[in-house]
Amino acid sequence: MAFEPPAGGGGFATFLIVWIGQLVSVLGSTLTGFAMGIWVFLETGSVTTFALIIVSASVPGLLVAPLAGSVVDRFDRRLVMLGSDLSAGMATSIAAALFITDTLEIWHLYPVAALVAIAGAFQEPAYSAAVPLLVPKRHLGRANGLVQAGLSVGLVLAPILAAALIATAGLGVVLIIDIGTFLFAVTTLLLVRIPRPTAIEEDDPTSSLLSSFSFGWAYLRARPGLLGLLGVYAVSNFMLSVVGLLYLPLILAFSSETAYGLVMSVGGVGMLLGSLVMSAWGGPDRRIAGIMGMMGVAGIAVALSGLWESVLLIAVFSSVDMFLGPIINGTSQTLWQTKIAPAVQGRVFAVRRMVAFLISPISMLLAGPLADGFFEPAMMPDGVLAGSVGAILATGPGRGVGFMIVIAGLGTTVAAAAGWLLPRIRNLEVEIPDGLEEVVG
Repeated sequence: MAFEPPAGGGGFATFLIVWIGQLVSVLGSTLTGFAMGIWVFLETGSVTTFALIIVSASVPGLLVAPLAGSVVDRFDRRLVMLGSDLSAGMATSIAAALFITDTLEIWHLYPVAALVAIAGAFQEPAYSAAVPLLVPKRHLGRANGLVQAGLSVGLVLAPILAAALIATAGLGVVLIIDIGTFLFAVTTLLLVRIPRPTAIEEDDPTSSLLSSFSFGWAYLRARPGLLGLLGVYAVSNFMLSVVGLLYLPLILAFSSETAYGLVMSVGGVGMLLGSLVMSAWGGPDRRIAGIMGMMGVAGIAVALSGLWESVLLIAVFSSVDMFLGPIINGTSQTLWQTKIAPAVQGRVFAVRRMVAFLISPISMLLAGPLADGFFEPAMMPDGVLAGSVGAILATGPGRGVGFMIVIAGLGTTVAAAAGWLLPRIRNLEVEIPDGLEEVVG
């Protein structure tokens, strides 16, 4: 049945207040993420150690995602977001205290990153499920464009700021700034009210929290087009997760951390521009065609970014990928928010997040050993791939990870093409009725 969210709650004005708070919080978190990555890699020089930090910042959150989704559907979504921001701020405070007292070790970052990830597992579905309760259905695409813009602002500013702060002030200052951004987000949430949706017929309010995954999975299995789309995203995430990990060793192999920060910031500018386009446009009318077409082009751009040892070319091609990202993600988010009833979005979105992203840590765990143990040695002048792939991509430090990036980009394009060729995915906009009726605004 179609679900009608309640009117009220401040509508778009409330959304803007929440969005501003989350934008500032994301900026702080992204700044810390880049700073930690640079600090860890400079301290260890190991892609594997760098990858373990990233895995610690993702796997715990994905494992608690079903529980988080059930909590989001059962409780006030504003309170869930408040608890998440406060918990993440406390974890970051622990890391800051350890650094300031000169007792911070690499291994300390694993549990800190895990705690922040768990907090994020509750925050993300609560935020996503709150948007359709505040924004008219016809403006969901633009609202999701603004959400993507918040992420892109962090990617524009954070890399350059992180590199500068690590070089001049140290990791401790970055962590303190992040704590301040969490407090700002908490303050904005205290100023608003987000309406709660009423239950729908297929929902069982007496079910156990542990049954959330089963509920969300059954909901998606009954809608095979959405389940197939989720599979395409899982494959794409498996491929592209290694790209974000490998850009750092790729660039540091022939340039500096400042160049890495510049490339990431240029990519952030591309993402910001894409977010602004999405906010103004609202996304394509034929959403599946738009998603698959843009995903295929993004994969080609990623592949091209791994071909040459050139900061300029890496920046250009990665920015194309980053420009398309918020349009793809915003369009996809609007599709899911429209097709899934708001009363169950917490659980369904949590399962969606778990399935789509749980595969990413696997690829990152594989990427480190593959880069250090095979691809990098194989692409040295005397390596086993020097006479074949090396003749095209050149040989030497960084060329192995460059080859891995090419593979990841082409794999993404193949996944997009396969998604379009499957009728259940291609036709899901027609086959699956909307679960959200226009009543807000």
